[in-house]
Amino acid sequence: MQHTDSNRWRTIDIVVAAVIAVAFGVIFWAWGLVWKATDPLFASVPATQAIMYGVWLVPAVLGGLVIRKPGAALFCEAVAATVSALLGSEWGGITIVQGLIQGVGAELAFAALRYRSFRLPVAVLAGALTGLSAAVFDFVVWNVEYDLASYRLPYAALTVLSATVVAGVGGWYLTRALAGTGVLDRFPAGRDRPAV
Repeated sequence: MQHTDSNRWRTIDIVVAAVIAVAFGVIFWAWGLVWKATDPLFASVPATQAIMYGVWLVPAVLGGLVIRKPGAALFCEAVAATVSALLGSEWGGITIVQGLIQGVGAELAFAALRYRSFRLPVAVLAGALTGLSAAVFDFVVWNVEYDLASYRLPYAALTVLSATVVAGVGGWYLTRALAGTGVLDRFPAGRDRPAV
């Protein structure tokens, strides 16, 4: 049975969530440059570029797995998106709204299990749901003028797949790697290293 205070954020939770978010905000900004630079590689089938999408969704899953409190996934993704926008993301301020929506996707996965399970299947679900929320946003905001069958649907499917693998599975393994260094010893994630 959890204490009623178990969902209350500690100062260290806020600090670590902010560190994760700011670090990924910088990564987001850099990843935007990589995305742009790889445009020619995907020119023949542009929708396939969505296989790279998952990187933008890692902090939602990582934040939820590390902090394990309501709002952590949303906070980390939204703040990371805000930092990338402030650094000059080519997509501008709409990136902040996008980050909020993406964070909600992962948050729903953790909330569905009442913030009590943080095993690999939950991370995969969080990755898939944050990918789905990203895909829906892009479907109706960024990709609305593109063809449904040749672009929008494949792009959405690849976004979910990328998020599931990169953010979900990748976020879980990144959490375990961080726990192995001892930096998460003040968090439950640092104490349950063997759990799968």
